[in-house]
Amino acid sequence: MPTPEPPHKAEPDDATVTGTDGEGPGDQARAADPWEQMPEDALNRAGVGVDGSAETEVTEETGEAARSEEAEATGSKDDEKAPAAPSRADFMPSPLFVLVLGLAGFAGWLSWRAIELEWAAEGTAVTPLIPPLLILLGWIVSVAVHEFGHALAAYLSGDRSLRGSAYLRLNPFGYRQAFGGLVLPVAYLGLGGFGLNGPPTYVDWDAIPSRGRRVMVALAGPLTSLALSAVLALTVTLLVPAGQDSVNWAISSLAFLSFANMTSALVNLLPIPGLDGYHVLAAFRGAKWTGFVVANGLFCSIAVFAVLWLPGIRDLFDTLIYTMFEQILPNPTIPGMMFHGKLLLQFWA
Repeated sequence: MPTPEPPHKAEPDDATVTGTDGEGPGDQARAADPWEQMPEDALNRAGVGVDGSAETEVTEETGEAARSEEAEATGSKDDEKAPAAPSRADFMPSPLFVLVLGLAGFAGWLSWRAIELEWAAEGTAVTPLIPPLLILLGWIVSVAVHEFGHALAAYLSGDRSLRGSAYLRLNPFGYRQAFGGLVLPVAYLGLGGFGLNGPPTYVDWDAIPSRGRRVMVALAGPLTSLALSAVLALTVTLLVPAGQDSVNWAISSLAFLSFANMTSALVNLLPIPGLDGYHVLAAFRGAKWTGFVVANGLFCSIAVFAVLWLPGIRDLFDTLIYTMFEQILPNPTIPGMMFHGKLLLQFWA
């Protein structure tokens, strides 16, 4: 007699069967592993939904559009890093230079009027402070013009790195070597009573191809100071005719600025390291001579000032410059005005 098979259990209907703990079908579906519900062909495939149907595929046009957007984004970043396009503003005077020039003009007017004497009570001894300010501002302008001569000659000779820089925009407060380009010349004038500019270490001499152009760049600064000294001396000559003298503060300040620019031009022509005349020789000697000044130019410039600052040498140097002005200018009293301007600057002496 055959053994009866056990009755098959009926398949529970999803709509009617509940879990052993009373959970419904919704709870059972949430408890299932989501990876088991994902179709096999959906794994590691982009653009396929949970139900296995492929979503919108990336077409060639879409890919090219995405690549173009990425290129535009990259280009915009490159544009931010890229240098600004050359313009005429690269050679326009800086607003700071215009401000210093305006303040110098205002201080000149106050010195011309000797306004400090009107502020003090009658019979009171007055130590003028506006004329030293006029000389200081005028010397800062002179330093900017001197370095502009170097920078312009270097740019015209091939050094394009100076375009738009503070040297071509007459902004001494933005110099790369502000200590040697601005602080030292002001200290030289205030302590020594004569003009001396720092070395032009900012010039890329390797970018200037020929020796003749390097010589022109080296001489451009002293020649600019020489021209500025001539303009100031001519102004004083027109204000004070031959045979007359003046103790006007503004005129004495202008005369001393002419003296300072002349000393700067003559001293810088010496073929000594740290001075412009040295670069004239370096143009015929090679890169080692130029590299020496780049590394030690400031120390050499300070050493030259220290030698000229010695009492005996300084007196001899001043006498030579005053004698030269007496021989050149039609009014022999102008050297006395220059000395008066020096006393106005060094009011503490």
